[in-house]
Amino acid sequence: MLNEATICDTAETLRPTHAEINLARLTANYRAIETAVAPAQLMPILKANAYGHGLVPIAHHMAQLGTPYLGVAFLEEGILLRQAGITTPILVLGGIIGNQVPHFLKHDLTLTASSVEKIEQIDAAAQQMGVTAKVHLKIDTGMERIGVHYYSADTLLEAALRCRHCQVEGIFSHFANADAAHLDSARLQLERFEEVLHFYERRSLPPPRLRHMANSGGVLQLPASHFDMVRPGILLYGVYPSAEVSRTIEVQPVLSWQSRVVYFKVVKPGHPVSYGSTWQSDHMVRVVTVPVGYGDGYFRRASGQAQVIIRGQRYPVVGRICMDQMMVNIEWDSAYNNDEVLLIGETAEGTAVTVEEIAEWAGTIPYEVLTNINTRVPRVYVG
Repeated sequence: MLNEATICDTAETLRPTHAEINLARLTANYRAIETAVAPAQLMPILKANAYGHGLVPIAHHMAQLGTPYLGVAFLEEGILLRQAGITTPILVLGGIIGNQVPHFLKHDLTLTASSVEKIEQIDAAAQQMGVTAKVHLKIDTGMERIGVHYYSADTLLEAALRCRHCQVEGIFSHFANADAAHLDSARLQLERFEEVLHFYERRSLPPPRLRHMANSGGVLQLPASHFDMVRPGILLYGVYPSAEVSRTIEVQPVLSWQSRVVYFKVVKPGHPVSYGSTWQSDHMVRVVTVPVGYGDGYFRRASGQAQVIIRGQRYPVVGRICMDQMMVNIEWDSAYNNDEVLLIGETAEGTAVTVEEIAEWAGTIPYEVLTNINTRVPRVYVG
């Protein structure tokens, strides 16, 4: 039976398609962010398979770097990390239902309390199990997703003070537009969060020790939002959250995506390529087949626009991208079976295909490009 390590070690023999994760770059990105936001601490966000980079290996690497906290979206992600031997504190950022609470407590996971009802459920479960629950309070300052509204947050904060089996370790909110060119909306959210925090000052109480709000956009553009901790997500992996965001911290992409030529043929004029016969050449061309497709997470919507790099040159993907294969027109250039095909990444000479370009071709955002790379694509860790 193959385990994850075996798959990584034999990726190129099992499949000619794999994603390469550069841990040296990940370390450099972490340190660059850490330096920029000091004295605030970092909570690397590892949800959605660590943005496609591999949840467990990235968590182990973050633990080796000494990160004080990890953030995930769902309970099952936190449990998986505990089962993999991760002992770093883990905040589960998403919403919860009552019958999940004992599982959080069993695995020493920090809960997000987003309402009075939720924190009372947490407190009751912790009392029944004879433990103390670690909790972060979630304030909705303008996202309208989860969290108590900022204008009625006092009810949650007062309820938290009444709980005897909850350690309110943190309080946080989330930006909707911190990666925009104009930050009026983000600044309004920040003001609302700061007003909520005045609850403790008005009562001569210390606030929870971890106040946090800054996502990748906030890290880059709103130093006032750094508080005690920041939550870099896509920025940690070397991709900027939007084209408009100020690039105040230099990071490099951690992930590259590679495949190989598995077939070569000459296609005559007027002979359509792929499903739907959407593309044909008016002259003789050489077309190579690459064993990667939308079943691997390469967007079918990028058909007719995508480009890849072969032998240092960019070439267009032609015809519709299939589930498991795509075809590339190299005109009358040369390519051979087993030649490397770069789907995402940069050659030594500087020719590149970026996550942002694929997002543009597919009409989506860089986040979706990374998280869409299927788990059937082996991850290989280098550096």
